[in-house]
Amino acid sequence: MNRIPLAALALSGAVLAGDGPMRISSPAFADGGEIPRVHTCQGEDVSPPLSWTGVPEGAKSLALVVADPDAPDPAHPKRTWVHWVVYDIPPTVTGIPQGGGTPPGARDGKNDWGRTGWGGPCPPIGRHRYFHELYALDTVLGDLGEPTKARLEEAMEGHVLARATLVGTYQKSR
Repeated sequence: MNRIPLAALALSGAVLAGDGPMRISSPAFADGGEIPRVHTCQGEDVSPPLSWTGVPEGAKSLALVVADPDAPDPAHPKRTWVHWVVYDIPPTVTGIPQGGGTPPGARDGKNDWGRTGWGGPCPPIGRHRYFHELYALDTVLGDLGEPTKARLEEAMEGHVLARATLVGTYQKSR
């Protein structure tokens, strides 16, 4: 199985997989659709249900990162705000139920709210995009402490077998 650098994945949008493309989806919102309020700071702030298919053979673990590249203002983005970092998800896990938190056997990283676990959309202005990126890895990363997205990406470098992305949007109602 070919491994591809994370930077190349980001630039190419490529998705590699064994028996077909790896996919991530949610029954709560369609790709490109609006994330329901219940998953945001204006609702119960619980993680959305997610499911995935097509994890390539040879995957030893999965990693999930949810991030908003439109912070603070989509018209003038200055940074990517990280909402969730989970890694070492067993490759036999096929999803996370609503509000399900970290799957058994997986590990949490730190989000930009300064804590582990889900921190839902809470954009200060405009409609933001939230990228739910699932990575299939050829290794178990082990205890990285509570890594940030950047630290997790460093650890994943050279180990990515496939990537799948689901994008949701959200804009606060007044």
